[in-house]
Amino acid sequence: MTRVRLEIDEVKIHRPKQRWKLYFVIVAEHPSDSEKMLVTILPQEEKPIKLTPRHGNSFHFDTDEIGSEGLFVLSRELPKNRELNVHIYLRHTRKAVRNFGNILKEVEKEMGKDAYGIKKNIAGIISKTADSWLVIAKKSVSLIGQILSKIPDRDFGFLSAFEHFGAEFEISGEIDRKKDFSGDASLVYSWSVDDV
Repeated sequence: MTRVRLEIDEVKIHRPKQRWKLYFVIVAEHPSDSEKMLVTILPQEEKPIKLTPRHGNSFHFDTDEIGSEGLFVLSRELPKNRELNVHIYLRHTRKAVRNFGNILKEVEKEMGKDAYGIKKNIAGIISKTADSWLVIAKKSVSLIGQILSKIPDRDFGFLSAFEHFGAEFEISGEIDRKKDFSGDASLVYSWSVDDV
């Protein structure tokens, strides 16, 4: 079986302020139901990712040390069409402690009948960092940004981490991507392909 893995390697803020409390909202395709998507928040514990002036508005999740990994987002079986759609939103909270479960519940409430509940450990998805996933209708994924805009945290926007796993993955197995969010931030993330 071939699995694909997504990790976040670096987040960079392009604003003068140098104190941030960040979290990611991840929206990914459901592994077994093509009409559904999954939503989760990283980190899942109640403490956001803190950037202070010593970080210089950039946070590296991996290092140059052997065995160092990025922020593990998910791993799942490679889809038959060799494509996977993942959206990543970046948010800043002013609170030192933030109940991210409440944000998922707020998204669930706003989705109404297009939300199918918050589930633990979705079959087919492996994530060491996320065990709570909100299942939503794929047709309503465009509402996520609008719903998040109602939550009183700063919005750094959205980026698409869509990937077509082509021949380049057969050569190196892992590809790093750098993209800008729609707001004042950028992200380095990596997709990798593993035969298990």
